[in-house]
Amino acid sequence: MGSSGGSGRKLAADRRNTRPAKATKPQARTTSARKAAPAKRKSGNILVRFVAGTVALFWRIIWGVTWRLGATVAMLLFVATGYFYMTMPPLGDLMDARSRGSVTMTDASGNVFAWRGETFGGIITADTVSPHLRNAIIATEDRRFYSHLGVSPRGIAGAIRSNMQSGRSAFSGAGGSTITQQVAKLLCLGVPFDPDEWSSEAEYESDCRRGTIWRKIKELPYAFALEAKFSKDEILTIYMNRAFLGAGSRGFEAAAQRYFARSANEVGPAEGAMLAGLLVAPSTFAPTRNLARAQARANVVVGLMQEQGYLTPYEVAEARSYPATLSSSAETQRGISFADWLMQSGPSFLTRNTTEDVMMRTTFDARIQTAAEDAVAHVFDNRVREGSEAEVAVVVMSADGAVRGMVGGRSASVGGFNRATQAMRQTGSAFKPFLYAAALENGFEPFDIVEDAPLTINTPGSGPWSPRNYDNQFHGFVTLTEALARSLNTPAVRVSEAMGRARVREVANQFGLHSDLAEGPALALGASESSLLEMTAAYAGILNGGNAVRPYGIEELRLLQEATPLFEARGGIGDRVISERSAQVLTWMMTQVVTEGTGQRARLDGRQVAAKTGTTQAARDAWFIGFTADYVTGVWMGYDDNSPLQGVTGGGLPAEIWRETMVRVHEGVPPRPLPMLQPERPVLEAPQSAPAQGQQPFTERGNTNSLEETIRGVLGSIFGGN
Repeated sequence: MGSSGGSGRKLAADRRNTRPAKATKPQARTTSARKAAPAKRKSGNILVRFVAGTVALFWRIIWGVTWRLGATVAMLLFVATGYFYMTMPPLGDLMDARSRGSVTMTDASGNVFAWRGETFGGIITADTVSPHLRNAIIATEDRRFYSHLGVSPRGIAGAIRSNMQSGRSAFSGAGGSTITQQVAKLLCLGVPFDPDEWSSEAEYESDCRRGTIWRKIKELPYAFALEAKFSKDEILTIYMNRAFLGAGSRGFEAAAQRYFARSANEVGPAEGAMLAGLLVAPSTFAPTRNLARAQARANVVVGLMQEQGYLTPYEVAEARSYPATLSSSAETQRGISFADWLMQSGPSFLTRNTTEDVMMRTTFDARIQTAAEDAVAHVFDNRVREGSEAEVAVVVMSADGAVRGMVGGRSASVGGFNRATQAMRQTGSAFKPFLYAAALENGFEPFDIVEDAPLTINTPGSGPWSPRNYDNQFHGFVTLTEALARSLNTPAVRVSEAMGRARVREVANQFGLHSDLAEGPALALGASESSLLEMTAAYAGILNGGNAVRPYGIEELRLLQEATPLFEARGGIGDRVISERSAQVLTWMMTQVVTEGTGQRARLDGRQVAAKTGTTQAARDAWFIGFTADYVTGVWMGYDDNSPLQGVTGGGLPAEIWRETMVRVHEGVPPRPLPMLQPERPVLEAPQSAPAQGQQPFTERGNTNSLEETIRGVLGSIFGGN
C-alpha cells in the first residue's frame, strides 16, 4: 500500500456512534456564569431617574385615592338620590305649594282689575300648554332638556366661562342650571316652608335660591331623583306651574291671565316668548312695569327659538312685527289705592292672611276711577307749577257708602302710602256742616241771625282764644246760611258754644268721624283730624237723608271654584243721625256755598251741587267735599310733611279738581235734583220812618241798623260774647 505522502502519520477512520444522539437540554445558567456575564448598564441621568420615579409614585397614590374617593362619592350620590326618590311626594302635590293664597278683584261689572298675593291660575301640563310657550321655555332655559339626565356639564362649564369672561367669580351670575335643577330649587330640595324658621315666605324662597357651591352639590342628587321619579314632560309641568313670573303671578297660567287675559294654552309665539323671557328676572322684565323692556327681552327669545328651529321665518317675522302687548285690564293699572284699601279693611283671613284663592266682587267703577285720575292729572298739568311736591287724594262714592273710585296720591304703587285712607289731617271748615246739622236738630233755622264780630273765649289751661276769619274781617250780623256759605268762623263758634260742644261731637261721631275730636272751642272750626274717606262718607250721610254711612268696597267674597259666597255686603247705610228734614235743609244751605259762597269754582252746568270748602291754619290742608244727587266726592290737597300750601285754599285747586272729576263722572248721566228743602225766608217789618242820615237801609234779611242794638243784646244773651 502506498503511503500517504510520506508524512509519517498513520491514517485511521473516525469512530462512529451507531446509536442516535440524545437530545441535550440546555442547562441553566449557573450562578457563576451569571456573575461572569457582563452587567447591563442603566441609561440616563440619576436626577431624571429620581424625578421619574417620584412622579410614578405620586401617580400611583393619586390614582388609588381618586378611584376610591370617586367610588365613595358615587355611593353617597346613589344613597342621596335614593333617599330623595323615596321621600318625594307624588306629582299632584308638587304643582302648587304656596303657603299664602291670592285675592282676585273684579269691578262692579265683573271685570278683573286687581290682584293681590300670589295668584295661581290653575294647573297646566306640558302636553296641553301652547307649544309656542313650551318651546320658548326650552329654547331659553335648557335647550338640551330632553337629552340630559338632569345635569348638563356643558351648561355648567359654559356658565363658568361666561361668568369669568364678565369679570365675575366662577359661580356668580349664570349658573348653567338645567330645568330639572331649577325645579329642584323651586321645590327647595323638598324642604317645606316653616313659619317658625323663616319670618316670611319671601325669606324662605330667597334662601332656597341661594347659588352657593354647597347648594349646587345638594341639587345634584335631587335632580337625579326627579329624573328617576318623573318623565321629562312631568318635570316641565312642575316647572311651568311653580315658576314666579312677576306681578304676583305663580305659574305660567296665572301670568298669561295676568298679562294677556288668556290661558297659557292659547298664547302665540310673541306672547310665549315674552312669558319665557320673564324667567331670568321676573320683576325687571314684567310688562306691567316696563312694556318696552319686556318686548326687547321677548325679541331675544324669538331669536333663540329661530336658532333652534322652533319657529318658521314667517312666524319670526310676525312675532317681531307684532310684539305682545298687555290686555286692557293689565295696561290700565287702575284702582291700586282702592285695592290696597280693601286688602287692609276686609276680613284678614280672606284678604291679607288668606291661605286660599279668593274672588272678591267690589264696588269699584273703572270709568269713575279713570275720571278721577284724569281730573287730577289735568289740574296739575295746567294749574300747578312744575316740580311741585304737593299731594292730592280723591274719593268718589254713592250715597249708601259704596266707594266707586279712589286716588291715594299723584303716583300709586302697590302697598304705598294711601292718602285717602291713611292720612289723618285737620279738617278745617269742611267740618262745619256737622256743626250746622247739630244746630238744625237743636231748633236753629237757616235764616236765624248770628253776629260775626270779635270774640274771645278763655279756655282753662290755654288762656284766651280769639277766632278770626280767613279774610281777617268781620261781617256783622249774618244768617246761619250766610255764615256757612262764606265759611265765617266766629258765627260757627258762637253756635257751637250756644249748643254745647258735647252735642257737636256727638253728631259728628254718629256721622262716622270717629277720631278724637277737639275738646276746646276750636272744635267748631275743624281742629280735629280725620281721613278723606271718613269725611266723604260723613257727607254721604247728609245726601241720603241723615243716616250714618259705613264706607264699603266689598260686595262679595268667595273661594275660587266655589259658587256660594262666604261674605256679602248689602249697603253701608246705618242708623239715623238727624231728621230727614234737617238733612234736606242742610243740603240746601250747602248749595249756597257753591252758588254764592266760597265754592263757586265747583259749579256744574245744569246740576245742583251741595258742598263745603275747608282750609286749615296756615293752609296746611285744603279740602273740598260735595255731592250731586248721584255721587259724593271728596278732595284733599296738601304736603306729606305738613308744610303750608302756597296760595291754595279749599275753594281753589281742590274745588277745581272736584269739578273736573264730577264733569267726567256725570258724562251720560241725566241730571237729577238734589233731595233738599228750601226754607221760607222770614220777613221783618220795616220801621215807618226813613233811616236817619248815616244809617244803612234794610238788608235783604229785613234787618235795619236801628234794630242792631236790640238784636245784639238778644244774641249776646244766647251766644255770649266778649
